[in-house]
Amino acid sequence: MRRWGSAFALGLGVTVAAIAFGSLPLGVAGVGLLFAAGLTSVWAGLVRGPVVVVPIVDPAPAIEGDRVMITIEARRASRVPVGSLVVHATLGRLGARECRLRGHGRIARAELDLGTLHRGCFPLSNVRLVLWDFLGLESLVAPTNVSPTVVVVHPRLVALDRLFSDAGRIGREGRRVLLRRSAGYDFHSVREYEQGESLRRVHWPTSARRGQLMVKELEDSPRDSVVVLLDCDPAGAAGEPPDSSFDTAVRAAGSIVWRYARAGRTATLVTTGRGRAVVPVRSGESDLRGALGALAAAEPDARHGLARSLSFDDAPVARAGELVVVTSTLEPGAVTALLGFATRRLVSVVWIDAPSWGSRPTRATPGVLRLSASGIPVAVARRGDDLAAVLGARRTEALAHG
Repeated sequence: MRRWGSAFALGLGVTVAAIAFGSLPLGVAGVGLLFAAGLTSVWAGLVRGPVVVVPIVDPAPAIEGDRVMITIEARRASRVPVGSLVVHATLGRLGARECRLRGHGRIARAELDLGTLHRGCFPLSNVRLVLWDFLGLESLVAPTNVSPTVVVVHPRLVALDRLFSDAGRIGREGRRVLLRRSAGYDFHSVREYEQGESLRRVHWPTSARRGQLMVKELEDSPRDSVVVLLDCDPAGAAGEPPDSSFDTAVRAAGSIVWRYARAGRTATLVTTGRGRAVVPVRSGESDLRGALGALAAAEPDARHGLARSLSFDDAPVARAGELVVVTSTLEPGAVTALLGFATRRLVSVVWIDAPSWGSRPTRATPGVLRLSASGIPVAVARRGDDLAAVLGARRTEALAHG
């Protein structure tokens, strides 16, 4: 914004008027305006130069509910003093923010208080640093070099001493049914047949489809691993963050992964959204942090439903020794797939009752009832429930509550 041009024109007019009327005070004012306009023009030319902007997020990463601050430090190449510095930026879904930096030398700082944030990843973008002169006659946008910054807010997990599925599966007659986790070889992929290989390894359906012999690649895989599948189908999302059905699903998935990691079992987190994530978690803190980062970025934006995610084309799911599904949608195809899985491995389901977040009456869902009747452990989470109590219960009994 250039106001010095108006000041120059005004000063010129006042000076001419002072000469015409022979007024000394008016002449002093006119010359002062001309001097200020000229000085501001020179300042604008000298102050231009690249500015390095360094944002520092605290805490990083944050946990939902934490108060998040961003310390912004601007390092100017020019030594010419400025009247004020204002930084403008966009923080993802949080929208536009601005703050005034303190310090008139080459280095200026400011603290931007974001308040308490809900789960998510909020990239810092569209950063502009506006410099003002001391008289407020001139402002310019300095060229900036900004360190890439993303405010990451992890979901708040609950500590679980046990899981609702720990007791195994309950059969139709109330008897406990446990599946043996055997070690062995899993079907991993297919490749072209090589001369001399046993015909036992030929994968005939793929060979027929491609018109040439294809053999199965087998991979040694112990069946003690567990996959926690987070369904990101937008059809099951209700409510607004942080009190939404999907945020509850994210917390549930993360808490279950954490429980298995603390028990010393390898757990793989799989999300079905557009930014599909597959994160194996062992007992290491770094592994868990990777899963938390994937959960922070998870959005209900899957391109397909749960049934397709449960297909055998999905290698992590197909190779799992145990499968835990966190979902708020149970269409018939998904239920059929889960029942098929349950014949070969342990399966449990956390069903998020999305209608309870939309102030709609909760109805018994046929898919949930069908899974429960088949002996698959099902935990039901509704709005306002204690998540630790839901996931840690020995068995969910309130499946048909309306």
